[in-house]
Amino acid sequence: MMNRQAVAFIGHGSPMNMIEDNSWTQKWLELGQQLPRPRAILMISAHWFTPGLYLQTAQQPGMIYDMYGFPEEIYQIIYPSRTDKRLIDQTETLLAPVPLHLDGQRGYDHGAYSVLLRMYPEADIPVVQLSVNRQATAEQQLELGRQLAPLRESGVLIIGSGNVVHNLRAADYRPGVYYPWAEAFDQAVKDRLQQQEPSSLSNWQNLPGAAQAVPLPDHFFPLLIAAGAAGTDAQPEIFNEDLTMGSLSMTSYVWH
Repeated sequence: MMNRQAVAFIGHGSPMNMIEDNSWTQKWLELGQQLPRPRAILMISAHWFTPGLYLQTAQQPGMIYDMYGFPEEIYQIIYPSRTDKRLIDQTETLLAPVPLHLDGQRGYDHGAYSVLLRMYPEADIPVVQLSVNRQATAEQQLELGRQLAPLRESGVLIIGSGNVVHNLRAADYRPGVYYPWAEAFDQAVKDRLQQQEPSSLSNWQNLPGAAQAVPLPDHFFPLLIAAGAAGTDAQPEIFNEDLTMGSLSMTSYVWH
């Protein structure tokens, strides 16, 4: 019998984290070393935000460099992983009858490989990406996570990659500067997850600072999917509790 795998939500932040060593990337590296080695990874990235739900099926996905204006070395990064037919089939089965579009062309986006480069630098664990359905409600995102939870028993690590607070239009690059609304929303989310009440996040728009912290839910919804998969029987371990650029939360969670 395989070890039950964890669920993680990782605040991925700037693409610069792919080429810079800092306290956040060090924690990603440590997480990869500490978790039981998974058979495969189901990755839910904020950077695949789609009308409907899509599942990556290409055997060896290419690279998607979905970021602009960064140093050239970022665009040379390759994460040569592969997908896993068994995980694709399991995901299809678990999500039925939810309509699921199979995408044989989709590559890995930077929400996925920026984190995986640090956690599993050898790229020797199969990775399948599942999109974030922009048409689904918050409660439906949580329910999607609950449907995916049985994957954990078959050696699959479920990772959501986004940011709890993500408002780049409000970014302030001065060191140590952050907005009170960013801190308030980050803390309110943290409180509810620590109380093991992920379902209370279905009304996330009512939390303090929500309108500024989450102008679009693309980076927030991966957290809801991860929290749904984690269930209510585990206290989250919190790491990278930090705000950067004034309006970006790096706060991350792992449920064992």
